[in-house]
Amino acid sequence: MAAVLFALKIWRSYLYGEKVQVFTDHKSLKYIFTQPELNLRQRRWMEFVADYDLEIAYHPGKANLVADALSRKRVAKDTEKDMEGLIGMIGSLRLNVLSDETEPLGLGAADQADLLSRVRIAQENDAHLVSVAQNDKAEYQVSNNGTILVNGRVCVPSDKSLREEILREAHQSKLSIHPGTTKMYHDLKRYYHWNGMKRDVAEWVASCPVCQQVKAEHQVPGGLLRSLPIPEWKWDRITMDFVTGLPVCDKRDVIWVIVDRLTKAAHFLPMCKNDSAERLAELYVKEIVRLHGVPASIVSDRDSKFAGKFWRELQKKFGTKVNMSTAHHPQTDGQSDRTIQTLEDMLRACVLDWGERWTDHLSLAEFAYNNSYHASIAMSPFEALYGRPCRTPICWTQVGERSILGRDFVQETTERIKVVKAKVKESQDRQKSYADKHRRDLEFAVGDLVYLKMITYKGKDPALMSSKLSPRYIGPYKILDRIGPVAYKLELPPTMFAFHKVFHVSMLKKCITSRDTVLPSGPSDLQPNMSIAGKPVKVIGKKKKVVKKKCIKMLNIVWDRDGEEEVTWEPEEVMKVHFKKWFGKQVKAKKDDGSEDESN
Repeated sequence: MAAVLFALKIWRSYLYGEKVQVFTDHKSLKYIFTQPELNLRQRRWMEFVADYDLEIAYHPGKANLVADALSRKRVAKDTEKDMEGLIGMIGSLRLNVLSDETEPLGLGAADQADLLSRVRIAQENDAHLVSVAQNDKAEYQVSNNGTILVNGRVCVPSDKSLREEILREAHQSKLSIHPGTTKMYHDLKRYYHWNGMKRDVAEWVASCPVCQQVKAEHQVPGGLLRSLPIPEWKWDRITMDFVTGLPVCDKRDVIWVIVDRLTKAAHFLPMCKNDSAERLAELYVKEIVRLHGVPASIVSDRDSKFAGKFWRELQKKFGTKVNMSTAHHPQTDGQSDRTIQTLEDMLRACVLDWGERWTDHLSLAEFAYNNSYHASIAMSPFEALYGRPCRTPICWTQVGERSILGRDFVQETTERIKVVKAKVKESQDRQKSYADKHRRDLEFAVGDLVYLKMITYKGKDPALMSSKLSPRYIGPYKILDRIGPVAYKLELPPTMFAFHKVFHVSMLKKCITSRDTVLPSGPSDLQPNMSIAGKPVKVIGKKKKVVKKKCIKMLNIVWDRDGEEEVTWEPEEVMKVHFKKWFGKQVKAKKDDGSEDESN
């Protein structure tokens, strides 16, 4: 509309008192005169337009060629002069007409090239090729420089080193940069010919170490779903995990989630992330062992608290088997993750409805979770655990008092456990059928070489981020042993001593080796979370940022990520935690220089 007003002002002397038609590709503009409500700017526009007999009509943009062409940016005069000079220079060039010969484009100009010279020499030394070329002149030709051609393409003799040199140039040079099989084959067959070229190209690309490390896999993940065995009794086998990242409330910022694998009953225990393993053991005995006895097994991830010596020794004395998931495979304890997701949603709702102190709502959230219907057992966890659901305001009449004694009580409890186990088995079978549709069976043998998948990104934490151009896979590494149906133990180099050596099959990729492969030692800065950490170089600025009425000190950090510099703003507290030594050196250097800290 601003363009319409501008045009009316410019050509007012011609348009005043005349019938004016405006064509525009802005369709909604035609309804501005009948629009029921106008803002202040639109009212001013209408006052100005009232002096004219104006009609706005819609004209599609594709058909509005004249106005579209006039609206394009003109080429600068200097550019026009450069173009005129370029056209004049092209016109002054000498034109040559190429003769109609059957040799590839540029072959004569590249006659002195080392590769083509080697091909020609190899052709001369191949008596069989020379004989065939002389007898079959319909398919074979000889160019002016003596190169034997097949249908216009250079015929490469059966020389392994020569063919590998051609394949290497077509795949690994800076002018090709690792194309795929189809691209590389079509690029090569325009100029070269030999029997079995397509097979050789496919094998070369498949066995390229760089391609195997950097190219994405377009296949479903490997490893079919393996369900955990169904427990025989209540609270016999449990899973546990932590909910982290919560706001601090009553000096608590973590929830310890413990779930029974049979009845799906759960306990939510608030704690502090800095609590020691001794504190965990105290909570465990008080809230789990006191109420349900000592479990036969525990499934958990590889959290430092669970992997610590104290926790493992405690469970060993209890006679409990600790089953930890393989590295970077959280699906092992999917039950805890699903329970955590439900718990987080419940706490979000509580915070919105009744206040921000999540610790005040945690006990009722545990009750609501355990007293609600669970699809995998077709009843609530309380009903599976105690034989009936607990009383709530919506079911006072349904849940009454009744006496079950002796044999009837034992029989009803046993029958209910049978029903729960059958429902869990049915649920596991259903989940496996769904999951295996998007997975494939993948197996390796002991002694095979495999690549290990890297976790390229790990959130926004600067200590866990890695370069976008980091390889997707590292290795290859040798398989030492098969641990169960879908896990393998790898022979990792000494630089990766902090890694757990057992990995799920979905983290591995078969190494194809038709050439000599040197086992690497692994990146020196590879982190146990399968990422390459950036290295802070220096601080170039400071500022204060207010978030939720809290003042946070921010540092402008220059990072070195695989030789490339990157500048980001990071919280000072985060840098102190993850880069303690480096931060201490920065503070000491500033004190030696006598500079003051602007953030204080």
